[in-house]
Amino acid sequence: MKIVVDAFGGDNAPREIVSGAVNALSEREGFKVVLTGKSDEINALLKEYSFDSARVEVVEAPDVITNDMAPVEAVRKMKNSSLVKGFYVLNSDPDARGYVSAGSTGAVLTAATLLVKRKPGVLRAALAPVLPTVKGGRVIMVDCGANSECKPEMLYNFAVLGSDMAKRSLGIRNPRIGLLSNGTEDKKGTDLTRSAFASIKADEKLNFVGNMEAREILSGDYDVVVSDGFSGNIALKACEGTALAFMTLLKEGIVNGGLRAKVGYFMLKPVLKSLKTTMDYNAYGGAVMLGLEKVVVKAHGSSKAKSVSAAILQALSLAEGEDREA
Repeated sequence: MKIVVDAFGGDNAPREIVSGAVNALSEREGFKVVLTGKSDEINALLKEYSFDSARVEVVEAPDVITNDMAPVEAVRKMKNSSLVKGFYVLNSDPDARGYVSAGSTGAVLTAATLLVKRKPGVLRAALAPVLPTVKGGRVIMVDCGANSECKPEMLYNFAVLGSDMAKRSLGIRNPRIGLLSNGTEDKKGTDLTRSAFASIKADEKLNFVGNMEAREILSGDYDVVVSDGFSGNIALKACEGTALAFMTLLKEGIVNGGLRAKVGYFMLKPVLKSLKTTMDYNAYGGAVMLGLEKVVVKAHGSSKAKSVSAAILQALSLAEGEDREA
């Protein structure tokens, strides 16, 4: 099995991408990595590491799609970019089962939509990140940006896809599904969410526990959160921003709080270190494009080696899960 990696996607490419790929190879046996991008630079970086060269392929792709480019135009015109070339490898090589990129989110979504076939019965592919919870578990959020405007049947589809991913990727036998709304009561929400509520609830194969609010996303009381891409993207970024603001205020409080604050910090250091580890999204990989024939993982644009490695292993795990079900 091969996992294709866009070596020039992301803020820290190509060094952190290459480093993450090599780290992933050291973590797991039985798969290969295909790196797409400027081969001279990739090979120069690979020389800095010790690994089994038979497990790495480098595919020349001289162009790079940046975040300031129009996604659709870039994907259609820049066929020799590292991002698009990776999708061509994914489609043409039967051993290639997964794709990872930290590049432009719009370009990855566009390329995945145009170049990778959807599974039978899937209306739209959805972007689904895996987030840490306060109880030490994980929650899958579907959708967080691929589909800004949705129909009720799409949200029902997202619930099915999210439940399936939770079973295969997280090992949860009966995933608890919540529908993101502005209140927990059954009648809360928009026409879209009320219609979707009825459809999801009617499927007895799904463990639907009802509406939930954005403040509950990381509570640990849900395994799958279903939303349209517009609301989901806002909720996701609000979670990230709140976590960042909390850590910033905590740090400022310790620095400016005098001796008592510093003594308190040293007493609580093990607890804070554990908290940081629990809530570190880098350890969980990236956002998966659910509903496609092959696995596509969108890593965070600022990903460093640790996160890239996690995204590659995440893609590998999902591809292996699909093989077991086949």
